[in-house]
Amino acid sequence: MRRLTVLQLLPALESGGVERSTLEIARALVAAGPPSRVASAGGRLVAQLEVEGSEHVALDLGRKRPWVLRHVWTLRRLLSALRPDIVHARSRLPAWIAQLALRGLPQPSPHFLTTAHGLNSPSPYSAIMARGERVICVSGCVRQHLLRHYPDTDPARLRVIPRGIEPGDFPRGLRADPAWRAALAQDWPALDRGRLLLMPGRGTRLKGHAAAITLLAGLVGRGVDARLWLLGAAEAGRERYLDELRAQAEALGVAQRLTITPARSDVAQAYACSDLVLQLSEKPEAFGRTVIEALAIGRPVLGWAHGGVGELLDELYPAGAVPLGEAEGLLARAASLLEAAPPPPPAIPYTLSAMQQSTLALYAEVAGG
Repeated sequence: MRRLTVLQLLPALESGGVERSTLEIARALVAAGPPSRVASAGGRLVAQLEVEGSEHVALDLGRKRPWVLRHVWTLRRLLSALRPDIVHARSRLPAWIAQLALRGLPQPSPHFLTTAHGLNSPSPYSAIMARGERVICVSGCVRQHLLRHYPDTDPARLRVIPRGIEPGDFPRGLRADPAWRAALAQDWPALDRGRLLLMPGRGTRLKGHAAAITLLAGLVGRGVDARLWLLGAAEAGRERYLDELRAQAEALGVAQRLTITPARSDVAQAYACSDLVLQLSEKPEAFGRTVIEALAIGRPVLGWAHGGVGELLDELYPAGAVPLGEAEGLLARAASLLEAAPPPPPAIPYTLSAMQQSTLALYAEVAGG
């Protein structure tokens, strides 16, 4: 790969899948030799970005306010100074600002790429994500979404580059460390016994926590000593929602079997001690990283068969796919998997290295190098 300068644009560097992918590609750019620059409003991940060798440019591109358009001229001046080969926008408002800024630059101007990280509601505002010279789609279902809702899009410009994991972070056959398991049981006694259902995900209603609690109650009604761990659902500002979930569990008689905790960095250990991993988002996910994390370790996964999660389950673990909303089917499948789950495939093809190398190859293709 010849030396290319790439400027990635996103609203902020706090947390989330977009931010994670930005850092992963920045790391790959640094390793390959080219400079790596990221423009955002900042956040807690800036320190990591800079320690890993990239340059951060403070630019608030994410606030949906009329004054944000002043950043068109700010970004245009920045592009004139940095002269990047590629501007890579990862969110809608930064993409709009970038497109307007690029129009005012002398030719040849930087190449403009976008990544469609999500299944945004179709609208003229969202259409910008399909207008890059190349559009990276994080899954096949994202590509289908763009083609369905923006039929003027040239399919040749869309490239599916799935997200990936570092296999060493989720080794096959990992067993929970006994000391870690003992500490977990001390903090959360309900997790010390029974068949553990693990549901990683943020504390938002669309993640399907209510369906998981209903599933828990159904399994208990069948005589299964099941426990449910909602890992990552305990977030600041979500107290009312969490109270609703606890009230639901109380009404169903499973409150003592439910544990809700904040997110943890040692999620691999959580997968390792689980009997079944759930992915029950009501809104279709663009990809479904938790599916490949759990399957990589060797744990069975049960989820709704739609969006990126359905796509992954269909390819990697069809035994865990249930049509959206079929509660009885979900219960029957969960009971079956807890009794005798088919083993996940021996290797998961969605690796971090594959994602990084495919993205860098696309950069080189677009820049003609």
